[in-house]
Amino acid sequence: MATAYSDIIDQSSPWPDDSRTIIFLLDTTSGIERQLLTDWINTHKPPGAEAQIIQLSLGDDRKPLEVTPLLNALSEGVDILVAPLRVAWTPSAGAIAAGPRLRDLIQGPERRPGFLRTRYTLSRHPERVHLIKGSPDGTDTMAGRFAGKYAIEASANREAFAIFIARQAAIVLDATERKLQGGRYKVPRYIAQSLRSNQILKDQLSTIAAERGEPIGEVKEELNEYFKEMISIPTSFWLDVWIKFCNFCLGLGYERALNYNPEDLERVRTIVRDHPSALLWTHKTYIDGFVVPKLLFDNNFPIPHFFAGANLNIPLLGFLGRRAGGIFIKRSFADNPVYKAALRQYIGYLMEKRFPLTWSFEGTRSRLGKLMPPKYGVLKYVIEGCHSAGSKDVHIIPVTVSYDLIRDAEEYAREQAGVPKAPESLGWLVGYIRSLARPMGKIYVDFGEPVVLPEPPSPDDRLALSKIAFQVAVEANRVTPITYPAVISMALLGVYPRAQTETEVAETVTDIVTWARSSALRMSPDFDRQQQEGMGKLLDLMIGEGIITRFTGGPTTVYGIEPANVGVASYYRNTIVHFFINKAIIELALIAIAEYGEFEPDQQVEALFWAEVLELRDLYKFEFFYPPTEVFQAEIAAELDRIDGNWRQELASGVKGARRLLAMMTPHVAHMTLQMYVESYSIAADLLANLEASETIDESDFVDRCMNYGKQALLQRRVSSEASNLKLLFKNAWDTLASRKLTDHSRPDWAEARLQQAEALDRLIYRVEISRASAIASRGRPTIRDGARSGL
Repeated sequence: MATAYSDIIDQSSPWPDDSRTIIFLLDTTSGIERQLLTDWINTHKPPGAEAQIIQLSLGDDRKPLEVTPLLNALSEGVDILVAPLRVAWTPSAGAIAAGPRLRDLIQGPERRPGFLRTRYTLSRHPERVHLIKGSPDGTDTMAGRFAGKYAIEASANREAFAIFIARQAAIVLDATERKLQGGRYKVPRYIAQSLRSNQILKDQLSTIAAERGEPIGEVKEELNEYFKEMISIPTSFWLDVWIKFCNFCLGLGYERALNYNPEDLERVRTIVRDHPSALLWTHKTYIDGFVVPKLLFDNNFPIPHFFAGANLNIPLLGFLGRRAGGIFIKRSFADNPVYKAALRQYIGYLMEKRFPLTWSFEGTRSRLGKLMPPKYGVLKYVIEGCHSAGSKDVHIIPVTVSYDLIRDAEEYAREQAGVPKAPESLGWLVGYIRSLARPMGKIYVDFGEPVVLPEPPSPDDRLALSKIAFQVAVEANRVTPITYPAVISMALLGVYPRAQTETEVAETVTDIVTWARSSALRMSPDFDRQQQEGMGKLLDLMIGEGIITRFTGGPTTVYGIEPANVGVASYYRNTIVHFFINKAIIELALIAIAEYGEFEPDQQVEALFWAEVLELRDLYKFEFFYPPTEVFQAEIAAELDRIDGNWRQELASGVKGARRLLAMMTPHVAHMTLQMYVESYSIAADLLANLEASETIDESDFVDRCMNYGKQALLQRRVSSEASNLKLLFKNAWDTLASRKLTDHSRPDWAEARLQQAEALDRLIYRVEISRASAIASRGRPTIRDGARSGL
């Protein structure tokens, strides 16, 4: 023990090479740590040197700092050098591999050991005991920073200045210790104390108190309650526990290794280190919140603070999340200025100090699978916080988390069919975690190019906010990978309820993949492997989940979509549908041109084509993200150029040219991608057209009546599947019809316009059927039904 102890305190000298008066500030939690640091100081004490030794406990941010000894040691008008010291304990390799254990709660974790573990480590493993020194700093220098930050002279509030010195000591010691423990353990310290000293916040509270006619003390007390509620309290131990919990949940059904591009991750590391940063991930399932922290933690990133709704602040999850960087915020607080001020300043502080933020892109958790228009809640508050803190070059990084399969897809399908959503609770959480224990394939994480804000816009600039959200959404869509289950679902839904042989499925998948590669779309890593082998495994996985059926009783094995899970299969197809929208729009526009018959010599066929294209774009403007019109038209033209560089001349020739272009468009995708949207919008338009002249309707009633009408249409086989009978589709159809002034009587020609819209959607269904019949005719043996379609 004596030899081990001697080896520890013989580490490099803690004494600064400085002639000023020195205060050694010891951050200790036990008498053993104090003795170690004191002996370290005395062992290396230069001849004639003098210093004061002051012990403080800087580990618990929730407790007020007792700085009386430090306050007494400070001499006004004398520049004193403050040298902070600490004992750091590194864990064993076994503890790192195993992660946190139950006994750590009793004995203390190896990074912050209790009494017995401290003595054991000192005697048996002195190599894991490190005496560390933070960068020393003079009181004159710190007094200047204190005055600049809080607009208070150190001499005017000596206690506040002493607290400031103690907090600075904790920060520099943490920075030194992270060189031993890892950057993943970088956490903010003494946030509430720092925020309460913020002059901007003080002024805001004074204004609120004056407007309410309340004493400032009551407003400050309200602020303190909100700080207790929202400010996270991460520590190294609970971060380890959180990541172990994340690994456990993800490992129940998914392959343990996340799929990502290391070069992209290093690009993000540089951004996070150098700029105020936020990582916005597309929300598909509750476990998204486990994926991003795990990926960053595993790669030694500072763990990001993450936002979550107060509805998830439930027993266990709330306790653990808050200690791992979780910030649980109220869903609505527009009329609570104190809460808004607290949250705004908290966010600004984190961004200013380079602590990355992360949250799900609100509103994008689509029950249909595709990315939905975002809501601005947290994004608005983050931009407000950055604006208030004067942050520059804020980087908002789109992150897409994609899965082969997700457990939530079944729940989404039920919700959209009208089954109420179960409320979150502890019982719900346990049941949800248990439901993850089934094979679901791989997880993919992709990072888009950041949206950079040189100067955050004013909080009142809603146009700027919407543009930022739109840019993030478009970039997130761009980097969403195409996965095998999505392509297989797309291929089989295109012929539903018909089944296909494995060869037919493979040919369709190959055509889709070939087109996607030629368009330089992002593909999951599976596509770099042998396709048949990969598809076979994923088919088995989807069969096990009941999404796909396999019939082996005939001469050839065939595959189809399980009728009860059409909604689930549609969910996976919709995760990639945005990649095929332009191609589908071109197909339908060309089919429309082919319907015209003979054109007059002076008719501008290309102009008619573009009119059809833009009509389809406008019809589904609430379903998909489109770039500005000029860019969109350039994308359409580029796709046509890939089909045939002479497409304009072909179009000019009329019907024959349109048909030739259609024949070259392999694969046909309009029926695979748009059928459910066309059918649901047709139901909505029919319902509206059949209303009595005196009848008015609101959105909620409209959606409910569409759901019933859709069930009737399904029984009559007027629509292809239950996937066309979903609440969200009818809501978006309402928004489209309302934008065309068809939902009320404000248009003079409302009755005629409603009928024309219904007829136009009927024609669109017909065109989708032509696309479907053409695709089926090009592959496999046609049936009598297919023959009837080909005669349409």
